[in-house]
Amino acid sequence: MKITEYVETLAREGELLADEAERAGTEALVPTCPEWRVSDLLRHTGAVHRWAAGYVREGLVEPAPFPEAPELVGAELLSWFREGHAELVRALAEAPEELLCWTFLPTAPPSPLAFWARRQAHETAVHRFDAQAARGIAFSGVTPEFAEDGVDELLTGFHARPRSRVRTEEPKTVRVRAADTGAVWTVHLSKEPARTVRGDTGDPADCELTGEASWLYAALWNRLPLAGPGVSGDKELARLWQDTAGI
Repeated sequence: MKITEYVETLAREGELLADEAERAGTEALVPTCPEWRVSDLLRHTGAVHRWAAGYVREGLVEPAPFPEAPELVGAELLSWFREGHAELVRALAEAPEELLCWTFLPTAPPSPLAFWARRQAHETAVHRFDAQAARGIAFSGVTPEFAEDGVDELLTGFHARPRSRVRTEEPKTVRVRAADTGAVWTVHLSKEPARTVRGDTGDPADCELTGEASWLYAALWNRLPLAGPGVSGDKELARLWQDTAGI
């Protein structure tokens, strides 16, 4: 995806998140994030937006402290969230393509600007799911291309890091197939961080996860159950993912 597409998606998803949060009310529970209320969701995502904007706007090349969110409530909290979201969108849209700044995933897009545009688009889309969960409504869709990209970021980026808890005592293989886009990932699990290879390696898989990219996106980010006809083979591996894959 192009940087401009990520920024457009971020703008749209952030506006939708705020609208859904306002409809739910800031004291509503968020079932997809146990122990959170909508106010926690807004504070977290709003702080992430300001944190990311700092790297892009100031070109920071070292990790910076995560900002504290103010103890606002109701309409004031929603306004604070919207201001930070707009600031991030503006920072990304105005940043030079040759921007140099800190990033944090082992595999990433070809530039820091692409990294932050991609990361914040997915950060915001997944938390928009949470705002809709607080309302008790079905998630509105994302495009297959964007969903595929989010699955790729999760598998090849987040779960390649040492902090990933998705591990098995004995080597296991999980194959992930996006039925609508044709994308395939082969995930090798062991006592070490997961090693994901794009494509079907031809190795036998202990568990296969197959479905539309949008379902894989929501399920692998633990916003929908990783269960049903799309899960075949060793279902314990799907349960392991749900129990340990939280970011």
